[in-house]
Amino acid sequence: MLSITSAASSTSESQDLREDLSEYVAHLQLHMALQARNLVPTLTRTVDSRQQMLHQAQADFEKYVSRQAL
Repeated sequence: MLSITSAASSTSESQDLREDLSEYVAHLQLHMALQARNLVPTLTRTVDSRQQMLHQAQADFEKYVSRQAL
């Protein structure tokens, strides 16, 4: 009986650790996305093709990241 209880406890701890890690990764991804926004100029109408390319790359990256499964 002790081994069954021990195994259940171990499984529960493993699940808790997985949830904590998943929560940490989600928080880190959000932080990184917000930091990335600070590195890119504000989205305004730009005449410069380099800025347009940068804005498009940022938008594509954010779309890609937002569609990733946790």
